[in-house]
Amino acid sequence: QVQLVESGGGSVQAGGSLRLSCAATGYIYSRYCMGWYRQTTGNEREAVASIDIDGRMAYADFVNGRFHILKDSGDNAMHLEMNNLKPEDSGQYFCAAADFSCRGDLLPRDAVRDSGYWGQGTQVTVTS
Repeated sequence: QVQLVESGGGSVQAGGSLRLSCAATGYIYSRYCMGWYRQTTGNEREAVASIDIDGRMAYADFVNGRFHILKDSGDNAMHLEMNNLKPEDSGQYFCAAADFSCRGDLLPRDAVRDSGYWGQGTQVTVTS
C-alpha cells in the first residue's frame, strides 16, 4: 500500500520556482513527522526540510530562506514551495515521514528507515 505520493517536480530556469506536493494517509499526516529529502548527482540523500505534527519547521542550511514547507489539512498533504532555484538544487526529491518526534529539527534518515516511509521521488531540474 502506497503511503506517500509526490507530485509537482519538473524543469525550471535558475531563479524560478516550483511547488512539490506529497499526499499522505490521514494517519500519517496527523501523527508522523514529515519532510523532504533530495539526492543530487554524486551526493547522498540529504534532508531539505521537515515539519512536525505541531507545525514546527526545520530547514537545511543550504535552503537559506528560499524554501517553505507547509501542511494542508484539507487534503492531508505536505508541500514544499521552492523559490530562487539554483542549478545545484537539481535532483530527485523524496517525501518522507516517520513515527518520530522531530521537535522542530530535521527528520533523521535513520528514523525514516526504522519507522517510516519514503515516497517514490520526483525529479527537479534547474537549468542555467
